[in-house]
Amino acid sequence: MTKRENPKWNIVDASFVAGVTAPDRLPPPALAEVAFAGRSNVGKSSLLNTLLGRKGLVRTGQAPGTTRQLNFFGARAADGLELVLVDLPGYGFARRSKNERSSWGPLIENYLSKRVSLRAVVLLVDVRRGIEREERELIEYVSTATGASRRALPVIVVATKIDKLAASARKTAVVRVARELGHPAYGFSARTGEGRGELWHALRKAILTEG
Repeated sequence: MTKRENPKWNIVDASFVAGVTAPDRLPPPALAEVAFAGRSNVGKSSLLNTLLGRKGLVRTGQAPGTTRQLNFFGARAADGLELVLVDLPGYGFARRSKNERSSWGPLIENYLSKRVSLRAVVLLVDVRRGIEREERELIEYVSTATGASRRALPVIVVATKIDKLAASARKTAVVRVARELGHPAYGFSARTGEGRGELWHALRKAILTEG
């Protein structure tokens, strides 16, 4: 257990809510939502399973691009907090058809710019690969997509797969990611669970902070 982890935050119930392929099919915005974005194969599904404490709830795959829609997962913590985690399609993957990839853009942009229940966006970056154009573009889009009906969305950066680095190199690598993107970053390992408590702390703060 990390220094920030709290037993009251343990997820006692988690389930798949909906898979959405069009804006008009989004479920009603009843609970606070957090969206998870990142390029294909960054470890998004594994991170979500680790956060939810479930091994196979969020589908993972060896082939990049497994997530092909907006997937909504409901969760309830031991202290009663309820929220929805939204798994966005991975970007930067060219093996899907051009038409299929072009359909993701409007769907994701509509969700990020208009969803009134969205409270934060978590951007995943492979700590070994570093920052590329798509990460910067997503942060810029989120920062400029705030409408009159919604406060500015915080962006929470997560440097994944830190277990692949030597322990002595992890802190420096995470700090570099944070500096390059201009947002706080958290190191995370789905294999060891390192960073889970710190990330939950950041998510709950974003959800519970009044805008």
